[in-house]
Amino acid sequence: MKVTAQLNQLWTDIYYQLRYTHKEKLTHQSVRIMQIIEKEIEAGIKDIAEKMELSHNTASEHVKRLLEKEYVFKTRSMEDERKVILKLTDMGKEILHRHSSLDEEKLEHLLSEKMTEAERQSILAAFALLKERAHYVYGH
Repeated sequence: MKVTAQLNQLWTDIYYQLRYTHKEKLTHQSVRIMQIIEKEIEAGIKDIAEKMELSHNTASEHVKRLLEKEYVFKTRSMEDERKVILKLTDMGKEILHRHSSLDEEKLEHLLSEKMTEAERQSILAAFALLKERAHYVYGH
């Protein structure tokens, strides 16, 4: 099995075991849009449409639903007042965290009860290295 396939299998197994239980219904596309809003410095509808390879109208409809749920709000760019940018509300940040992160209680239990300090440091170092190198692939 290729290293990439092994890594993907390990990651999906880890996520499956340590994920949060979702209370609210949220589509995968909505989660991805919220991730773009969170990770980009300034993201508007056009940016979301481009990154997700959606039409402007489709991206706009997805964002409209997130606005209605009060997960996202609109504001103006500091650099260009004409540009509308999207930001996550506090509730949106919490919802996104639960839909894209590992459950911190489960993770804390695993790290503190089931692992040595050396194992914890090894995992942190490996993830830090992977994140650092991912920067070169994603292009930021």
